[in-house]
Amino acid sequence: MERNPPDGAGPVHVPFGHIIADEKWRGSQLAQGMQGKITVVFEDGLAPVDFYLSVRSCILYIKEADLVAGNSYRKRLVRVRNSKNLQGIIVVEKTRTSEQYFSAIQKFTVLDLGMVLLPVASQVEASCLIIQLVQEQTKEPSKNPFLRKKQAVISEASLLRTVQQIPGVGKVKAPLLLQKFPSIQQLSNASIQELEPVVGQSVAQQIHAFFTRSRNQEERFPFTATRSLSRACQLSYLLSGGRH
Repeated sequence: MERNPPDGAGPVHVPFGHIIADEKWRGSQLAQGMQGKITVVFEDGLAPVDFYLSVRSCILYIKEADLVAGNSYRKRLVRVRNSKNLQGIIVVEKTRTSEQYFSAIQKFTVLDLGMVLLPVASQVEASCLIIQLVQEQTKEPSKNPFLRKKQAVISEASLLRTVQQIPGVGKVKAPLLLQKFPSIQQLSNASIQELEPVVGQSVAQQIHAFFTRSRNQEERFPFTATRSLSRACQLSYLLSGGRH
């Protein structure tokens, strides 16, 4: 089996109907939930990746404990995002304990890095999600169904949830904004004057200030400096396999 090069993530050959899992997941609830439904092959040294769905797509799993412990998970995400070989899917445990930290990883993953983030309540739920991805991939071997077939559903839901996190927006104004500005790139570049007819002057100023602060804060995180919000591609583009 083709292994990771020592200086970066991917590629790993994954037969259809299989998933390659890092050895650390052996015996976990997640791995036990997948066994018997798909073929799980354990390999050492897959870091920073937890699971490979295909030679081009992988999953990074962020546990509840990872969120509570701090931001150390960010380096893993950035390493995969900067890889030319892989498209990473971020699966995050969103529980009562970790919920207060979720908005921070959501902003970092989706807005700053432009990656796909999927919350799960537990490892059991995560195993069901991964099984579905692997099984559907087997049905259409010429394409990655997660990146193609489910593009519209996942991209729209992820984008809507992300926009709802912007200060002053919420569930009511988010759909209105996406009708006018259908991508993060367009929304982040919108002026206060362009935003006002949609959400009013006060919220327009909050949105504009939010993106301005995000750009300024990039200097505090050098590893994301090249992924500025003003150049962020829309999630549907990322899901279809595009790059910045």
